[in-house]
Amino acid sequence: MNADLSRRRPAGREEDSLPLPFAERELPAGRHQFHKERLMAQIHEDLRAADAGPATVRRTRARGPFLRAVLVPAGAFALAGALAAGFLTYVDGGGPDGAGSNIATGPAMTTRIGTADAKGTPQLLDRISLAAATSGGAPKVRADQFIYIGSKTATTYVKTVGDKSTLVSQELHMRHQWNSPDGLDGWLIEPGNTGPKGVTLAGKNEKGETPTPYLNAPSHNYLATLPTDPDVLLRKIYEETRGMGTGPDQEAFTTIGDLLRGTYPSAELAAALYKTAAKIPGVVTVEDAVDAAGRHGIAVARLEEKTGQREEWIFDRETLAFLGERVVQVQGEAGEEGLIKPGTVVSTSAVVSRAVVDRMKEVPGSAG
Repeated sequence: MNADLSRRRPAGREEDSLPLPFAERELPAGRHQFHKERLMAQIHEDLRAADAGPATVRRTRARGPFLRAVLVPAGAFALAGALAAGFLTYVDGGGPDGAGSNIATGPAMTTRIGTADAKGTPQLLDRISLAAATSGGAPKVRADQFIYIGSKTATTYVKTVGDKSTLVSQELHMRHQWNSPDGLDGWLIEPGNTGPKGVTLAGKNEKGETPTPYLNAPSHNYLATLPTDPDVLLRKIYEETRGMGTGPDQEAFTTIGDLLRGTYPSAELAAALYKTAAKIPGVVTVEDAVDAAGRHGIAVARLEEKTGQREEWIFDRETLAFLGERVVQVQGEAGEEGLIKPGTVVSTSAVVSRAVVDRMKEVPGSAG
């Protein structure tokens, strides 16, 4: 199954200057397996580094698109259990693969808050859907090939050293992910999360079971089974995400965003996803937004009222191709000590390359 893991809301906490590869946030019940790739990758790294130093970090569960189970040592299961309880405490002595495996941080990312307007949004999504339908989408994939997704990403979080907390952002960095069509084999390389060599995404889950693809943890083959009638698809999304997140409409919007960013859908499915998004209440247009690659575009967005954060899907103004996604604090304050102010970019991602490749770890020429 796929996994994006560069997600998101709200920014979290880091102690003792240790790197935090994802934003701290509560994971809604029922999405535990969905967000397992990042957790398992981090556990894999942490177990190897466990005797490298005494520092301890407390982190809560992360929400990331397409997080899948990986085969990990038995000793990691206790950590997975801690995650399920709502937090993860572990020893982190630095990157196990040597210098440079952790991501540098700097001042918090900020942006001008674009004006949101609901007028014309259904029409815009209809145009985006039409563009997606004629784009070709994902090519046919053989069972022995891999779906590659290369993206540029970064997150923002609260770092605490002693009694001083500051808001910092990761350095923008590339993440490279490969998945087999059935989702049972794959590889992830992301600085600060896996180390330079990466980690396998193959294997069984923590129960020793072969993962079964589903909406929030899909394989490429699973995507082909999804309905493309917008009403049917939206009903399925609402039913399968009931009780998750801060509300059904925001959860539906986020679920579609995860699919758009973290998979390589067919042209027919991509078009259906945009038509489905148009049916979600509260979806608006933002005239100008910037993805992690610095590309300006028009955005389709939705505000999560409880956090004051707006999730923005960014599209090329001319071709209406999907560029990336970001989450921006637009109302109120969030994070520890209210350090996340309006204008803070909580997370950002840009799809640099999607391709079907013949070998694991093969990087297309268009990927950075």
